[in-house]
Amino acid sequence: MPILGAILLLIQACFAYHALKTGRPYWWLFVIMGFPVMGCVLYYFVEVFPTSRESRKAEKAVRALAKAFDPEKTLREKVADLENCGSVENRVQLAKACMNHRMHDDAAMLYRSCLAGVHENDPDIRYGLAGALAANSRFDDTLEVTQQLRATHPFFRASDVGMVHGRALEGANRIDEALSEYKALAETYPGEEGRWRYGALLVRLGRVPEAQEVFRRMLRNAERMPEHYREAQAPWLDLARQSMQP
Repeated sequence: MPILGAILLLIQACFAYHALKTGRPYWWLFVIMGFPVMGCVLYYFVEVFPTSRESRKAEKAVRALAKAFDPEKTLREKVADLENCGSVENRVQLAKACMNHRMHDDAAMLYRSCLAGVHENDPDIRYGLAGALAANSRFDDTLEVTQQLRATHPFFRASDVGMVHGRALEGANRIDEALSEYKALAETYPGEEGRWRYGALLVRLGRVPEAQEVFRRMLRNAERMPEHYREAQAPWLDLARQSMQP
């Protein structure tokens, strides 16, 4: 029993230390120390579990299950919202839902309809329009929008706008410009997509040794990062591994 009591006290101390270190309310100390078992369990499920990777995975699984049972639910809801109120906000939300359902032309039309009055130069709407146009392979139109966005809001989501701009340059077969854009994104874009697109375009140009070094850098970088980073970047890392194969 003394050993069990010592173990329990150690567990309580660990939970109390976590509460202090992470800035939780001080009354958690009284709950943890005053109720040795239930206090720790309560603290874990209220404060720790909701922010854990397991919780995020559970939430993702629930969303996937709901989507499998009714894949059009979100789209129907956004259409109903727009029918009730044709506001810019509702049009933007419907445009986003259209993008999720690969209805890119409809999304572009909705985004364009929002660019009027006080929203004429809204950077969020212009960025959404650029993404919809790029997804619909309308690369010249995409470049027009991204260039205007960079001119009016040069610091707005610079890496994200650069990625859409680079994809449009590549799609428009302006390869040298696309390579320059991707080279910059390889250093600045959060995650591994920028590096992979730079390496993939190098392969396309026959510059395989340079591309292989980019892919090796991706994999080395991922090894130093936390597990949740590797999970989030798994699609690009898998492409890098495939590209490394002879």
